[in-house]
Amino acid sequence: MIQKASSVHKALDEAVCVKSPIKIHEAMRYSLLAGGKRVRPALCLAACELVGGDESNAMPAACAVEMIHTMSLIHDDLPCMDNDDLRRGKPTNHIVFGEDVAVLAGDSLLAFAFEHIATATSGVSSSRIVAAVGELAKSIGAEGLVAGQVVDISSTGQSDVGLDQLEFIHIHKTAALLEAAVVLGAILGGGSDEEVEKLRKYARQVGLLFQVVDDILDVTKSSQELGKTAGKDLATDKATYPKLMGLEKSREFAEKLNKEAKEQLSGFDLEKAAPLIALADYIANRQN
Repeated sequence: MIQKASSVHKALDEAVCVKSPIKIHEAMRYSLLAGGKRVRPALCLAACELVGGDESNAMPAACAVEMIHTMSLIHDDLPCMDNDDLRRGKPTNHIVFGEDVAVLAGDSLLAFAFEHIATATSGVSSSRIVAAVGELAKSIGAEGLVAGQVVDISSTGQSDVGLDQLEFIHIHKTAALLEAAVVLGAILGGGSDEEVEKLRKYARQVGLLFQVVDDILDVTKSSQELGKTAGKDLATDKATYPKLMGLEKSREFAEKLNKEAKEQLSGFDLEKAAPLIALADYIANRQN
């Protein structure tokens, strides 16, 4: 994962270079290259290789997913959303560049993500590139990330949010883009429909697992350990898995999701599936 994260960081640095207008590109690069675990692009590349593709086939898509993830963080931190001032251990984008430029930086990353897949992907049929673009677009729109964000906003402070509604929020807000990352890798790597769907199910469970662990860390770790504001969900009265299930049941649920995710990989060559198994375990056991 460290090797893949390093490769993705280098590709992102090359893709989003400093050029005119300087300020917007500096703002884009500030958040995009600020670090982070690069879990989504690593999953994308691992899925591509699992179905027989080469890492290079999916690198533009892996970068695009990370650009969109970064956009979502920039916008999520804005005063009109979560109003946060710390991300990846650094001041958030709008604190450094102002709200106006931060909004535009996120917009620019979103637009460039699709341009990058369309123009930089090589060695893959046009039909598979089109399919990948469609998957990515659906994952972030009103049937994906945006849907989760809207329901999350409307649910904040409500006392009647149940587990079904909480799962809807996180399947869309968090898992959808992570799922897209894996599916894009499988599509661009030449995977069959059956392989793509198995990996989709794996990613759906891993995406939800990521959020359950995030909720747990929010109440068990400090801001310094997380690199972002800890206890924010509690302070804003958001529904979380520990709030609805308790901490111990949340941990048991995370273990269940990890097990179910890895079961979806049983039909693949275990040696080739090892990176995805390791990534699921990493997500389950991460400390920040």
